[in-house]
Amino acid sequence: MIKKILGRVDKIDFPELKLKTVNVKIDTGAYTSAIHCSNVREDNNKLYCTFESKGHANFKSEVIVFQNYSYTDVKSSNGFKENRYKIKTTAIFFGKIYKINLTLSTRDDMKFPVLIGRQFLTQKFLVDVDLENQSFKNTVNEHCSIIA
Repeated sequence: MIKKILGRVDKIDFPELKLKTVNVKIDTGAYTSAIHCSNVREDNNKLYCTFESKGHANFKSEVIVFQNYSYTDVKSSNGFKENRYKIKTTAIFFGKIYKINLTLSTRDDMKFPVLIGRQFLTQKFLVDVDLENQSFKNTVNEHCSIIA
């Protein structure tokens, strides 16, 4: 299997979350992937989430309901362990749909609302920190060539 090359940042679609062209940071130092969730509540064994951030215009969704979710411990870069909700969803890289696990986090103060970690990247992608938006550029070019 030939691995695609990602840069340090990209723009990704999350179709099940109704999010398009979301800025993501590719972080090989992080094990898990995380997404900013501005409002989360648990009720009757369902998880209700709103993905919205003032600093990111493309990061805005209606309430998304998850019937299947779990909890996981995540150790941050500063060494603190936090118990977070974990959801399973899909993300589009290079025009292909991938399953991805995302922990829900408060990332409003961060430059990127989504962090993509090693657990997802392993056996699929290589990362070249000199590059940016490789998936987005290739997906846009593919769509343009089909239309033209």
